[in-house]
Amino acid sequence: MAMVNVIIDGVSVQAEAGSTVLEAAQKAGINIPTLCYLKDINQIGACRVCLVEIKGAKALQPSCVYPVSEGLEVYTNTAKVREARKGVVELLLSNHPSDCLNCVRNGSCELQDLAHQMGIRKNRFIGEQSTFPVDERSVAIVRDPNKCVYCRRCEAVCSKVQGVSILGGIGRGFNSTVGPAFGHALDDINCTLCGQCVNVCPVGALAEKDDTDKVWGALADDSKHVVVQFSPAVRVAISEEFGLPYGTISTGKLVAALRRMGFNKVFDTNWSADLTIMEEGNELLDRINNGGTLPMITSCSPGWVKYCENHYPEQLGHLSTAKSPQAMFGAMVKTYYPQTDGVDAASIYSVSIMPCTAKKYEAARPELADSGYRDVDAVLTVRELARMIKQAGIDFVNLPDEECDAPMGLGTGAATIFGTTGGVMEAALRTVYEVVTGETLPKLELEEVRGTMGEIKEATIDLNGTQVKVAVANTLARAKEIMEKVKAGECDYTFIEIMACPNGCVGGGGTPIVSSLQRRLLNEDYRALRTKGLYNDDANLPLRKSHENPFIQKVYADFLGEPLGHKSHELLHTHYTPRKKYNVGCNE
Repeated sequence: MAMVNVIIDGVSVQAEAGSTVLEAAQKAGINIPTLCYLKDINQIGACRVCLVEIKGAKALQPSCVYPVSEGLEVYTNTAKVREARKGVVELLLSNHPSDCLNCVRNGSCELQDLAHQMGIRKNRFIGEQSTFPVDERSVAIVRDPNKCVYCRRCEAVCSKVQGVSILGGIGRGFNSTVGPAFGHALDDINCTLCGQCVNVCPVGALAEKDDTDKVWGALADDSKHVVVQFSPAVRVAISEEFGLPYGTISTGKLVAALRRMGFNKVFDTNWSADLTIMEEGNELLDRINNGGTLPMITSCSPGWVKYCENHYPEQLGHLSTAKSPQAMFGAMVKTYYPQTDGVDAASIYSVSIMPCTAKKYEAARPELADSGYRDVDAVLTVRELARMIKQAGIDFVNLPDEECDAPMGLGTGAATIFGTTGGVMEAALRTVYEVVTGETLPKLELEEVRGTMGEIKEATIDLNGTQVKVAVANTLARAKEIMEKVKAGECDYTFIEIMACPNGCVGGGGTPIVSSLQRRLLNEDYRALRTKGLYNDDANLPLRKSHENPFIQKVYADFLGEPLGHKSHELLHTHYTPRKKYNVGCNE
């Protein structure tokens, strides 16, 4: 890689040719403030917060897009630069609601941080402010255009990472904002509710639908028996909300915190992830042996399921009919659990903690009520749970580790890796291989499908002479690539795993928000660090295959009968709904 020599604030720096002043300054230990910039996703130089002075240039330049060159001299801290940046932020604040104390992003808002960094204590520019209707119709995401700073990071992640492209610039001048075309609500269009837009929004213009009051209300209701499940990725993501290093597994502390909040029982979605493997793995074998629709595609990512319903409704037969671990758990906690614990099913209020905003949408799907009750009554993101723990005054970091409750609290390492892309595939093959061959896998780690950030990975597994070709993809942009091949009949895969979010659930739309500055300062992608934590947890657990979970064996023996049996189909499987891309204004 060719290098060039630049001078930044008097410091000599070698930078890669083609890189930007912002990147070169980072190497010199100089953090230039940014707002619209998002590493590898949004580099448009629009907000002008990152302005710097270039020797010989007539005007200040945006460092996020200005290329380095041999001998370039840059000044990032002159009075002219500081005043220009401050003016930019003041102008943004002049058309921004001043309700910080009531905003969900209070304390984690990048605009708030910039104002503090630049010493802004009062607003010089006071006048009329834009007024837009707030979109609260979705069960998963709230969009408040009044807080939009027009950074267009949400638009970039929706188009470049997810390939859905439902967000774009609307209006001109004072009436500019970013949202769906023609002012439609998120419910009107083919939004998958994946929440990636929420994760990159620097302010509170996009946020998850807050269900904390609903859960606090259930916990305060003595007539309700409130149970909670938490998904594999939550045990690693929750750590960051309390200042623990990326990748830290906090399962025991999480269980202890949930008990102190007042939940009657604390269970683990890992248990139902193992159950999912039993059903999905056997469904795969049934399709292979009996001429079923192949390739079979995983169905535990609700953002991906909705994307398929909207964009490839004619291909829904490829999706596994197995419910997601969240929904399977919800069905079992309203049927199996009352029999084991003597609790009235009508009194059970089922809460799930998920790394995903789309799980709120999934829980509300009308078909997920096969027990006669809603499978899941309320879904909280990791961020919502963290707020509740803080409201309760719980010292999370210093909690003693506690164990989940039986019988739905024990999961295997195979279930833990559900939280990262490739994990569902690997977990399924650990069980399918042994069911088919009757032999122990020589190696549990399927390295070929691990670490699939932004790419499609493939592997071929020999099942007693039957060659099973598998593929793993994450992000909906990669899902589109695979589905176009499936649609064209050019796909020779037997089994496909698709996750809607980058790196799977560890990059879900309900995980802790990592600011643009934090992303730049990390030596490794934060989602990769979370992934490492889950793989380490898997490696250290005594049970690493779903079919070896004794409580899974017990539920089949005592209640379900057998995988794919009548009761399993009734409670643990579902169907999907072909949808149009748009609900209003277009018949496409």
